[in-house]
Amino acid sequence: MQRPTGVTAIAFLLFAVAAYLVLIGGAMLVSPGSVGMRWGAPLLGGLELAGPYMFLLSGTVAAFLGWGLLRLNNWARRAAALVAILGVAMLVPSVSAAVISFHGSALAWGGIGVIVRVMIAWYLYQRPVIDLFEQT
Repeated sequence: MQRPTGVTAIAFLLFAVAAYLVLIGGAMLVSPGSVGMRWGAPLLGGLELAGPYMFLLSGTVAAFLGWGLLRLNNWARRAAALVAILGVAMLVPSVSAAVISFHGSALAWGGIGVIVRVMIAWYLYQRPVIDLFEQT
């Protein structure tokens, strides 16, 4: 069965996020203080304050979701869409703060983050994609 290009792109995006988070979390464990927790803020939305283990846990979850999407597992489609929507909710405070204080770059990056996450959730709930996942 042919996997849609969009599903493959989302899976590889999840793999890239996983690699980034695991590398940052590993660097934080190996050499404390060498990498700031702020590096994970755009992806973790406040959860980075839990420390390097949250980086490693989030990276592992992202890799697991990417693997599930490549295998066309329906649970992975639903979980990836849920994670994307939760990511939108976690970006709302930073986007609101950027609007109030009018930080253009923060607003642009926050807006791009919201757009990408909404596109992922929207794509994964299109009828042809749902049908493909339900067939396997």
